[in-house]
Amino acid sequence: MSRRQGRTAEAVPAHSPPRRLRCAVYTRKSTDEGLDREFNTLDAQREACEAYVASQRAEGWTRVADHYDDGGFSGGTLERPALQRLLRDIEQDRVDVVVVYKIDRLSRSLMDFSRLVEVFDAHGVTFVSITQSFNTTTSMGRLTLNILLSFAQFEREVIGERIRDKFAASRARGMWMGGKVPLGYDVRERKLVINEAEAVTVRRVFELFLDTASGTETARQLQAEGRTTKSGRLLNKGDVYKLLNNRTYIGEATHKGKVFPGEHAAIIERRTWDQVHVLLRESPRSRGNATRNQMPALLKGLLFGVDGLAMSPTHTRHRGRLYRYYVSQAALKAIEGEGSPDLVRRISAAGIEGAVVTQVRALLRQPEIVVGAWTAARAGDPGLTEAETREALHQLEPLWEELFPAEQARILRLLVERVTVSSTGADIQFRVEGLASLMRDLGAANVQMLEAAE
Repeated sequence: MSRRQGRTAEAVPAHSPPRRLRCAVYTRKSTDEGLDREFNTLDAQREACEAYVASQRAEGWTRVADHYDDGGFSGGTLERPALQRLLRDIEQDRVDVVVVYKIDRLSRSLMDFSRLVEVFDAHGVTFVSITQSFNTTTSMGRLTLNILLSFAQFEREVIGERIRDKFAASRARGMWMGGKVPLGYDVRERKLVINEAEAVTVRRVFELFLDTASGTETARQLQAEGRTTKSGRLLNKGDVYKLLNNRTYIGEATHKGKVFPGEHAAIIERRTWDQVHVLLRESPRSRGNATRNQMPALLKGLLFGVDGLAMSPTHTRHRGRLYRYYVSQAALKAIEGEGSPDLVRRISAAGIEGAVVTQVRALLRQPEIVVGAWTAARAGDPGLTEAETREALHQLEPLWEELFPAEQARILRLLVERVTVSSTGADIQFRVEGLASLMRDLGAANVQMLEAAE
C-alpha cells in the first residue's frame, strides 16, 4: 500500500451509533365515553405515536414500556394521574422524549404548557407532536408551539363560553341541568318528576318547622319518625335548612342568584314557603324564645273530667292577652246541668298544667321512684347503676324550663297515664313503664335535649 493510500485510510472517521432516546407516549381524552370499548380513542392515539417512534428507530428512538393514559380528564388542568406519573419519571431521568398525537392532548392552557416546557428543558427532554411536526429544542419549534397553544387555549375558552351560555339559557327556561337530585324528585328523560313517597317527607319538613319554628326540634321529630334522605340517612338539622331554602320545591329554577320558573311541578305551596321564610328571617335565638313562650296544651289527650270524657284545650284573648283553658264536653256543647256535681266544666290551663308538672318533677326526686326506674331500666341495660339512674333523673330538673314545649309534652306523655280533674282536686295516674323509656332517652339523648333549648 502506498503512503498516500495509508493517509487516506487514516482520515476516514469511525461511524458512531446514534444516542439511544427513550420515548414516552402520552395520550388523553376529556371524557370517559367509549373507553370501555376494545379499541378506543386512547388506543388509537398510542398506536399512531408508537408507529412514529418506530419510524425513528434509526435515530436511536425506543419506546418505554409504561403507558401514560389519562381517560376522562380535561386538558385545562395538570392534575392528571398519568401526567403526574410521567413528570415524576422525567425528574428521575427515565425519559428523553415525550411523544403525543396532538399538542392539546398534553395541555390546552398556554400557562400550563409553559410550566411543562420548563420541566422538560430542566431535564433535557424533547417534546414532539406527531401531527404538528416541531421540536422544542429549536427557536422555530418554540415559536410554532406558542402559536398552536394560543389557538388551543382560544378554542378552549370559546367552547367554555358557549357551554356556559347554553347552560344559562337552559336554566332561564327552567330546565333541569343535572346535579344532585333533590329529595322529593326523580329524573326521567332529563326532567324532574315528583317522587310521591319522598314528597311526603318534604311536606312534613315544612309542616314541622311551621309548628316548632326550630330546625333542631324539626330534625328531632323527623328522626323520631324515621324520615331519611335519598341515601337512607336520617335527616339532620343541616338537611332541614337546605330543604327549607331550596326553591326547587316551589317549582322554580335558580342560576347565579337569578330565579326562573321551572319546568317541573312544585311540591310546596307558595303560601307555605312564604310563611316558613318569614320565620327564617328571624334569628334562631328570637325564634327559640318565641317558641318557648307559646305554651301549647301540655295535657291534651291526658286530661279527663269525672264523666270520663276528655277535656279539650281552648283559648281566648282579652286586651291583647292570651288566656288558655281546658273545657268539658258538656261546656263545649253548651249543655247546662249535665253530669256529676263534681264535674269541672272549665279549668285554667296554666293552673292544671303547673300542678301536674310540679307533681311530675317531685316524683322524679322520690327515692322509691328512682329505685323503680332503675329496676325497669336494667331490663334493657343490665350494667346501669342506681346512682347513674338518680343522676339521669335529676338532670331533668334544671333542664325542664329550657326544653321546648313539644319536648315537655313528650315527657309528660311518657310519665302520665291520665289526669282526672274534679271539683275537689286532680288525680294523677303515672305510667311506671314510662320511667324506663325516659331513662333510655336521658342516657342516650341528653346532649340532644340541651340542643333542643337552642
